[in-house]
Amino acid sequence: MLRAGLIGLPSAGKTTLFQLLTSAREAPRTHGKTEANVGVSRVPDDRLDRLTALFKPEKRVPATVEFADMAAGRGDAKSLLDVSAYRNADALLHVVRAFRDPSVPHPSQSVEPARDVRTIEEELILADLGVVERRLERLEKDLKKQAIPDLAREREVLVQCRARLEDGRALRTLGLSGDDAHRLRGFQFLSAKPLLLVLNVDESDVAVVEDAARLTSLANAGDSGARVTAVCAKIELEIAALEPADAQAFLADLGLKQSGLDRIIRAAYDLLGYISFFTVGEDECRAWSIPRVTPAVLAAGAIHSDIQRGFIRAEVVACDRLLERGSLAACRDHGELRLEGKDYPVADGDVITFRHAT
Repeated sequence: MLRAGLIGLPSAGKTTLFQLLTSAREAPRTHGKTEANVGVSRVPDDRLDRLTALFKPEKRVPATVEFADMAAGRGDAKSLLDVSAYRNADALLHVVRAFRDPSVPHPSQSVEPARDVRTIEEELILADLGVVERRLERLEKDLKKQAIPDLAREREVLVQCRARLEDGRALRTLGLSGDDAHRLRGFQFLSAKPLLLVLNVDESDVAVVEDAARLTSLANAGDSGARVTAVCAKIELEIAALEPADAQAFLADLGLKQSGLDRIIRAAYDLLGYISFFTVGEDECRAWSIPRVTPAVLAAGAIHSDIQRGFIRAEVVACDRLLERGSLAACRDHGELRLEGKDYPVADGDVITFRHAT
């Protein structure tokens, strides 16, 4: 399952958003100070909704994202270092206060989103710098004993990381790939994880939540490698209390296409670099999560290792085409149901039937 950790300063609305995202009226609390609350959100996808309406299956299974929130209400880098839910997270969501409410004092006595973004970013950078320096010290000792090419290359990469961190920039901006990126995976660097800034705005600013350029400027996130979205937690609390039809009417009155929670979940899913393909039938319609540019044989393994092992071919049709034709048989009659091999790169929205040896 895809995992994202919520971070942020006190009074930003982080725990409220966690409860809303995971539909938890009361977040489950753990007893340890270094533990995290964990909940699951369903990824909104109208394609799965339409496929479900078409096939009328017994079961509808959406893609999911797991969110973690600090049990003690803290989300700073110092608190995250010893919490496995954050070290193992695929991405981080920084909830940033952009609302003004005198009854909820800001820790710094003023509301400045760009300052708070930088405060947390600096903590992530300092935490990673400590890890890099300790590892470099160990590598220097090991390489004095014996020249090992892999360790020498690791040292070179970590020296690049140290320079970037000392320059006050996150490791996600370094752009490492291939073997070099793989070398760093075990360190679970916090500033290397994809970052989504979630601005928690006032009701009066709800018109900006879909203005990406304005939000990026407000958070001063142009060169940080982070993405930005926004939500008004106060409005989302009102929406959560409404019936679906009333919620849609409320959003329309506000001039919004979707709820802020749906936008956050979708943005987190995209941030992680994942797409969805679908399997359909009378028993079940399901969305499966895979990284972009995944070959068909590995996509089959997302369903079951036996299907990957016995892979013969994939029968593929685009979701929109299937919905237009109304059935797989009609797609086949029109030559739109393709046969693909192991190396076919699965596209977002593909509907796939895997043929495999048993």
